[in-house]
Amino acid sequence: MDLRNCSETIHRLINTGRRVVLRAFVAVFLAGTARADNEPLVVFAAASTTDALSYVAEGFTAATGIDVVLSLASSGGLSRQIEHGAPADVFISANPMWTGYLLAQGLLVDGSQVVVASNRLVLIVPARDMQPVASGFEETLFMALGDAGRLALGDPAHVPAGLYAREVLEHYDLWSALEQRLARTSDVRVAVALVARREAPAGLVYATDAAITDEVAVAFPVPVDRHEPILYTAGVVNGGNTEAASAFIAWLAGPESRAAFEDAGFLPP
Repeated sequence: MDLRNCSETIHRLINTGRRVVLRAFVAVFLAGTARADNEPLVVFAAASTTDALSYVAEGFTAATGIDVVLSLASSGGLSRQIEHGAPADVFISANPMWTGYLLAQGLLVDGSQVVVASNRLVLIVPARDMQPVASGFEETLFMALGDAGRLALGDPAHVPAGLYAREVLEHYDLWSALEQRLARTSDVRVAVALVARREAPAGLVYATDAAITDEVAVAFPVPVDRHEPILYTAGVVNGGNTEAASAFIAWLAGPESRAAFEDAGFLPP
């Protein structure tokens, strides 16, 4: 299956009208009773949403009495877990491709998908090694890498940040030249950690993740037209607690959640 084509499915299903319906739904849900079994809501989400989602989950629990368990990892890895039967109620991906992948298999509730935030890529270096910003991306990158340094990024095979990073390198015709000099990581935050520990002299990561530590510095913001738009999409997983999950999706679209994402450095959808 062509995963890139799957993203087209998700884009067609996301629209303003559905967001309005979801906001109305959460109001109805909150007026009802809490879950009788008191089971927590299980949310599988991209690792890059860790900080924002922690606040979102706290707010949702305070409003509904439903505890939320966050499982945070690469979007591709989480989607594969859902595909193989892992129990989840909500899936939040850093790339519409993976949401579309699950939707195409009937593993997400049709019509439940929303875009909750967007992001951008930056080239980072260890803060102590920061040099004057060069005139362009390529010059800055090779100045940071030197003759033998590795570029840290999420594994493009399953990490959306890595897939976007690959698109950037392909745009500059650098993928083939650097393919053997990549430090591929299990998620984007591991890539940040490699640069922070100076185990890699540079990394291509989300701007939000670059901001979580003072040990890295942004050497060059990647122009947004060098890769596909970075959109975070959420959907309800079939077979879980769809009522509570739908309420959580609606909560994600509300003002408190939007503020939490913006405070964490995310851009509006």
